Amino acid sequence: MSQRKSGGWFGAEITEEMWRNPSGRGLVDWGVSPLSRKLILAAIDFVNPAPLMWDFEHEPRKSELAERYEIVSSTPSECARRLKTGEADIGLVPVASYALSEGQSIVPGCAIASLHDIRSLLLVLRSGIEPESVKTVALDTASMTTVTYTRILFAKYWKRQPEFVPMAANLDAMLAAADAAVVIGDPALLALEDRAAREARTGERLEYLDLAQVWRAWSGTPWISAFWAVRDAAFGPDTVTREQLVEDFLHSRDAGLGHAEDLVQEWAGRIAVPESVLREYLTRNIHYVLDEACLEGLRLFYRYAAECGALPGVPALRFL
Repeated sequence: MSQRKSGGWFGAEITEEMWRNPSGRGLVDWGVSPLSRKLILAAIDFVNPAPLMWDFEHEPRKSELAERYEIVSSTPSECARRLKTGEADIGLVPVASYALSEGQSIVPGCAIASLHDIRSLLLVLRSGIEPESVKTVALDTASMTTVTYTRILFAKYWKRQPEFVPMAANLDAMLAAADAAVVIGDPALLALEDRAAREARTGERLEYLDLAQVWRAWSGTPWISAFWAVRDAAFGPDTVTREQLVEDFLHSRDAGLGHAEDLVQEWAGRIAVPESVLREYLTRNIHYVLDEACLEGLRLFYRYAAECGALPGVPALRFL
């Protein structure tokens, strides 16, 4: 079996089995004893993390995990804030926020990433405007990582230094105030579905650029949006162990990947996107394994972000 080096996991190298564990069974039966303190888990209320959350939201493991974790849902940037302030112990955080935090470790093997196009991270340009001529960009600030990737692409790829304006995720309002808009997550999926209808309403043809696809074509590496991070100070004799936490999160990821069709049916009733689009999104657009290719892209992202001043430096990747 090949070995993938990405930093230590319990003092050992991470193997291919640890990345994927395709059986969906736990790596180890750790036999958790009753706990007196649950770890607070900050999750993201978008469709894209749904496979990672499968066990936490579905039986037969939901009740068991509820004895170890308490879930609070919010945006990616809010997850990062809660983790940094200690309001949460675990968070599905934008990778950019990890560079601004101390005392955190990454849960190995889990990610929100893309190997090509992702659909839910868009740069929308007004009619007749090219990226190289953009003067103002309205930013959906729900994710610090997408903002950082956008700054890198403008500085290094499009050779522009536009003014970035933080705004709520309302495409019409954003484009009324700027040449281009960055929208992420479910609002981006909905914007694509509304594309033809909006053109009919307004008479304006917009350009929709998939930021992950642009990044891949330019850098040659995957786009990495988020991973699970854990406060080092979260653990104690009255909490779940580090080993059990990693097993819980890898098992949930694999179970979610094995229930993609069930997730399509669940989310079809929650978001106005066709089932065929949701199916492709969950099975092709999003890549859920933090593998070596993703780590290569992550290191490149941190280096470029530091070089263009979007982040203060390149962080060391520390794993549980």
